[in-house]
Amino acid sequence: MSRLKDKVAVVTGGARDIGREISVKLAKEGAKVVVNYFNSEAGANETLDIIKSFGGEAIAVKADVSNLDDIKDLKAKTTQAFGNTIDILVNNAGGLFSRKTLQELDESFYNLVMNVNFKSTVFVTQVFEPLMGKGASIINLSSQAARDGGGGGSSLYASSKGAVTTFTRAMSKELGPKGIRVNAICPGLIATKFHDDFTKDEIRVKVAAGTPLRREGNADEIADLVAYLASDEASFVTGNNIDINGGLAFS
Repeated sequence: MSRLKDKVAVVTGGARDIGREISVKLAKEGAKVVVNYFNSEAGANETLDIIKSFGGEAIAVKADVSNLDDIKDLKAKTTQAFGNTIDILVNNAGGLFSRKTLQELDESFYNLVMNVNFKSTVFVTQVFEPLMGKGASIINLSSQAARDGGGGGSSLYASSKGAVTTFTRAMSKELGPKGIRVNAICPGLIATKFHDDFTKDEIRVKVAAGTPLRREGNADEIADLVAYLASDEASFVTGNNIDINGGLAFS
């Protein structure tokens, strides 16, 4: 398939899990992909190897996307490699880091979670938007947690993703007149290292059993939705926060 032939895509947190699947899917659809990473250099190189194995074109760029100077450097390396037009921006970088109750929270943890999940989305969008024009697509990764408050100890994560949800709606109105579409995806329980690290097995089994489709989702299913939203097939789709959770929760 080549729905995205010759388009340029930037994927933050693109080295592993959902970010890797998105990067690979966009490349398979014909896009030139910038795989952003921060701590996952080995994962980024593996992602590049996968893309290059089927003739795709991609580069990996290290940048802390919660830091404005790093974001500007990411932009500079992107334009140096692929020119001054960006067609697809996927704000995927994020994390839970640890489950903490209200009384366990401190200011440094608050800043970490909010900066990685929300500040990054705001300022990556701000820096790259001037390179985007009519027909471009911004896709943010929110979460089911933004809908239901998240599981135990994830109040800041859920709140940061709620901010992403609202920011998506605001940007769809602000950038729509320029022909830029802005949508978000709200994944439920997806089989990734995120849940390997932060969700107990018995909770995962219980949640999957309570899902109408009786299973966890897969990262490639998120990537398929991203590819659709990035394509001209979604040319009249904007301002949406799209649930992808097997029917577990509805907007």
